[in-house]
Amino acid sequence: MMTQKERPRIGLEAAIEKIVPREWTLAHFNSQLPAVLSTPAMIGMMEIAAAQAVQADLPAGAITVGTRIEVDHLKAVPEGTSVRATARLVEHKGRFMIFEVEASAGEHVIGRGRVYRAIVEPENFHAKAHTRKS
Repeated sequence: MMTQKERPRIGLEAAIEKIVPREWTLAHFNSQLPAVLSTPAMIGMMEIAAAQAVQADLPAGAITVGTRIEVDHLKAVPEGTSVRATARLVEHKGRFMIFEVEASAGEHVIGRGRVYRAIVEPENFHAKAHTRKS
């Protein structure tokens, strides 16, 4: 069990900004679909921002992994658009953390919601994951 001192501080934030590449669009997976940012790619940006927000405050050697997402994808943006994803730590539940996340393109909010991440020790995490390999 983590003590209060070992938990990342509420309010920690991070942001990442990327230009949407073709590989992140729906058209990359199906040419009949538009070349707009896919929901999984947007969520991926949000998850990276959340992980970066708390990494420096984690116990030595610890990382975070995603456990749940509650995100609305509100607007489409095309390939080549600059997208910024932000995350702010708002709550702890033991080793689990809740982040408020948002993605925007210029003045347009294109997605928002919550991302949940757990603090784990990488070796134990990888070992447990490999026991589930079929």
